[in-house]
Parts: sequence; C-alpha cells; structure tokens
Amino acid sequence: MQYARLGRSNLKVSRVCLGTMHFGRVTPEDEAFRIMDRALEMGINFFDTANVYGGNGLTEEIIGRWFAQGGERREKTVLATKVYGQMGDGKWPNEERGISAYKIHREAADSLRRLQTDHIDLYQVHHIDRTITGEEFWGTFERLIADGDVLYVGTSNFPGWGLAKYQSIALQRGQLGIISEQSMYSLLCRYPELEVLPAALDFGIGVIPYMPLAGGVLTGKKRSVEGSRTAQVEEEYGISVGDDARLTAFSELCADLGETESAVAIAWTLAHPAVTSPIVGIRTVGHLDVLERAAELELDAHTLKRLDEIFPLRAGRPLRTAVAPEAYAW
Repeated sequence: MQYARLGRSNLKVSRVCLGTMHFGRVTPEDEAFRIMDRALEMGINFFDTANVYGGNGLTEEIIGRWFAQGGERREKTVLATKVYGQMGDGKWPNEERGISAYKIHREAADSLRRLQTDHIDLYQVHHIDRTITGEEFWGTFERLIADGDVLYVGTSNFPGWGLAKYQSIALQRGQLGIISEQSMYSLLCRYPELEVLPAALDFGIGVIPYMPLAGGVLTGKKRSVEGSRTAQVEEEYGISVGDDARLTAFSELCADLGETESAVAIAWTLAHPAVTSPIVGIRTVGHLDVLERAAELELDAHTLKRLDEIFPLRAGRPLRTAVAPEAYAW
C-alpha cells in the first residue's frame, strides 16, 4: 500500500480510504469487523465514518466495539468522522442540520463515546453551513484541538469559495486550517474539477473523493438490483448500466488494459494532483480486493485522454486542462 501526506499536514494516510457508511445498515457487525481487520492487514490505515451513518451513531458504535478488541487497532487507524447532520429526533432546534459551537461540542463528545477513543484524528464538517461566522467556526475547532479531542479539521461537500473563505480565515488566525475536503468525484461526476479541486490544490487541502465508483455504476455491472445503491444512482443520473454507450466504451477500454473497471475508475481519481485518497464504501470483505491494485495503478497519458473522451463534462473541452472559469466562459 502506498501512503501520502494529507493536505498541508504531515499526517500520512493510505492512498485509498475505507468508507464505512454501510456498516450496520447493510453490512452486519461481524462482517464489518472482518472488513476492518483485513483493511489493516492490507495497509489501509485511513477509515472514514460519520455520526449519522447507520442511523444516530450506529456505525460509530460498531467501529468503537472493533477498537475495543485491542490489538493496536486504534493506534494503527487514522480515524475520520463528521458533524453536521440531524441527530436524535430533531424536536429541538440545535438537533437540526447545521453546525454551531453548541452542537459541535456536544456531537464531538458523543462521537468520542461511541467510538471508544480519546480523540478524533480528522473531524470533518459534513456540509457547508452558510449561517455560521468564521469566528465561531474556527474558535470552536481551535478549542477542540487545544483540548486534544481533535487533531485535524476537514470539510465535506464544500464549494470552492467555501474552502477559500474558511482557509483564509484560518491562515489569518495563524492556524493550519482545513487539511482535507471530501467531495463526490468520479468519471460520471466531474464537476469538482471546475472549482473545488483547483481551490483545494491552491490552498494545500487534500481531496478525499467519495463515490469514485458512482455507487457501483463504474464496476462493469450489466444490470442493477432493484433497491440497490447502483439503482439509485441510475435514477439520479438518468442512465442505465446495461444501456449506456459510455459505460460500454469504458468496459472495452478496461479490457484492453487488462484491468477491472473498479481499479481503473479509482486510479483515475488518484491521477488528479489534488486527490490524496478516494473513499470506497465497502460492504463485504471481497470488495476489498480491488483497492490494493487501484492504489498502485498508474494510468498513462493516452488512457487519461481516452477517458476524457468517453466521459467529458463539456464536449470538446478536456476538464483536466480547463478549470473554472475557462471551462464555461470565453
């Protein structure tokens, strides 16, 4: 397994990240334990979760019980979780979606308890809150860091202007600031190349893309199962895995390379200089097999050009050489 520093920090993380969103909701606890054990054996040291995963903290609780088994599981893991979503039944105003000093303080304490750990390595704001001031945002996280509850701060689903705003404020306060941004990014969702990835690269923020396989659409499937995540993505994107010329061309290209669609799709995200570690949501131990190959696979210029041609964001304009505003302005 290869490793890289996350953003401007000196924290080393594996070049692929274990996504735990399915733990407890789809993946039973015993299988989740096997997945995490196997991931560590493979050298994957970066695990991503969130307080809302599994429903009101269930996924965090599963990870906490796995840590409690000992064997240096916690010591070997770079642990990332998130705050923002509604926790509880939402009857009280401060349980609603968003962040505040009140909510972050309470939710951090609850996550630490569920995860059975004394600190969170990477605490991420799950979505941008347009109503919080920069002073409250950074003042709260600075206190958590000073108390040792949190080591680093990250974001998720932030626009480019949001990264610029909060990183600039952090630098003015003499702080390290945001070290990572988690954005949806794949061959089928290239919008982050317009603003988010350039901003992250310029501000020293490592990008950890989620859904690099587009919910299973980019795994070579010929049809989806009703109710599956792949079926949901088909509906969201208005496509069909069994009847999409781009996906057919993609599978043919992967066959020519002698690689699986999953490995190529993940490796493609890693080819972008802003990307540090794509997050892959794993449901079974068997799904881990592709990650090691994806981390070591380097796509040549010809292959990247061909993928640009198959999956363009704008016809005739390769996105890796045209960012905002050049990608959509004269």
